[in-house]
Amino acid sequence: MDDMYDPSGRDWPHDPDGEEGSEGGRQYGMAVLSKKVDEEEDFPLQKDAFVEEYGDDPVRINYEKVVSVEEVFEHVEPEEFETKVEFWKKVGDGMRAGDLWEFQPSA
Repeated sequence: MDDMYDPSGRDWPHDPDGEEGSEGGRQYGMAVLSKKVDEEEDFPLQKDAFVEEYGDDPVRINYEKVVSVEEVFEHVEPEEFETKVEFWKKVGDGMRAGDLWEFQPSA
């Protein structure tokens, strides 16, 4: 994994490309966040509680950019999510608003 690069200079609580961060394979954005929520147990989900628990964890945006969960959620509204579907829609909207998602739908 020496070819993986993180220019952020942050001292992450775990390697975003290591076993704890990526389960053996490099994961990006929503895939990283997906591991942190359980549809049956976590909803409704409070944004502040989620950020308090996972805020320092790294999220790889692309091959060269890593940000914290907290940085992602600076752009996410509302403060509570009733369902996992609502959570994903709002996180996607926030990532696009914060220029943290390279794909921009045309529709």
